[in-house]
Amino acid sequence: MRRIAISVAAATMSVTLAGCGALNAAGSSDDASPAKGNDITVGLLLPEKANTRYENFDYPIIKRKVESLTNDKGRVEYANAEANADKQATQMQQMIDDRVDVILLDAVDSQAIASGVKKAKEAGIPVIAYDRLAEGPIDAYISFDNELVGEVQGRTLLEAIGEDASLSDKIVMMNGSPTDPNAKQFKAGAMSELNGKVTIAQSFDTKDWKPENAEANMAGAIEKIGKGNIAAVYSANDGMAGGIVKALEAAGVTELPPITGQDAELPAVQRIISGEQYMSVYKSYPQEAENAAEMAVAKVQGRDIQFAALARDKVDSPTDKGIPAHLVPVVALTKENIKDTVVADDIYKLSDICTAEYKAACRTIGLK
Repeated sequence: MRRIAISVAAATMSVTLAGCGALNAAGSSDDASPAKGNDITVGLLLPEKANTRYENFDYPIIKRKVESLTNDKGRVEYANAEANADKQATQMQQMIDDRVDVILLDAVDSQAIASGVKKAKEAGIPVIAYDRLAEGPIDAYISFDNELVGEVQGRTLLEAIGEDASLSDKIVMMNGSPTDPNAKQFKAGAMSELNGKVTIAQSFDTKDWKPENAEANMAGAIEKIGKGNIAAVYSANDGMAGGIVKALEAAGVTELPPITGQDAELPAVQRIISGEQYMSVYKSYPQEAENAAEMAVAKVQGRDIQFAALARDKVDSPTDKGIPAHLVPVVALTKENIKDTVVADDIYKLSDICTAEYKAACRTIGLK
């Protein structure tokens, strides 16, 4: 099923948000007597705030979509764990005690939260894993095609190095948090492209995805490899890419090697324009968030046809097999397609991107 997502990504350079709502869960008639009406509560557990997407996109979009699907009668109970697995466990228990109708869970630690997922199941509260695949008896999973993310990063990095890429080219890999199952998938996808074509001189699993940890790791890699011997840097996300740039500049590197990223954060888009970062991976958070809201409402209201239509893929976790899933395709974001992706999809306005500091660079690439 993952290959279906790959073919879609290859054919589609930009996701139009007008089509984000795959199905109108509130308006279906496949169930004459829904399990619940519109007066529902969706529990939303997000993992951290270091990545700006959760506060800026995921939460507000899910909130608006739930309200839209329920004629403003449904509500979202929201909590952010701020990268603390114990805090998230407490937040989940509170939602179980509050008897929310369904939980959208983006786990800090996919394994540690499994007992909480089981408690929710025992309380009759369905749990949909959001963005990261949690362990335990979850009802469904929605995320981006994570191995494809890594493949896109690895493939684009090789393109940046050029046709002469070889084992003499030394790469630093800055992978994500070891507690995040997505990080393993990103890494696997990237390695499927890089393995045997370049040399991975240093590789790090970066605690909590924190930019300052990536910066420290990169400083160590520069010291060991030599600042002039690094052909490229694989960074699993944009926040860490920012830390990597700081480490390279602190070491006196004036011509930065190609650096990857993910999430299309505004500072990363600006770094791409200025040449400090080569690429990011654009993932349509509105599409993921809106579809997650639809899945949650459909599940609570017993609208099985809509739910099944939104979860046509299947994935396995370490504890469960054949989990219904919805995998959203992704796009490589470079200088060439900024206008066709994050601008076209109203993620950022040109005025957000091309501030005074970046106006000249924007004009150079025709972004105006």
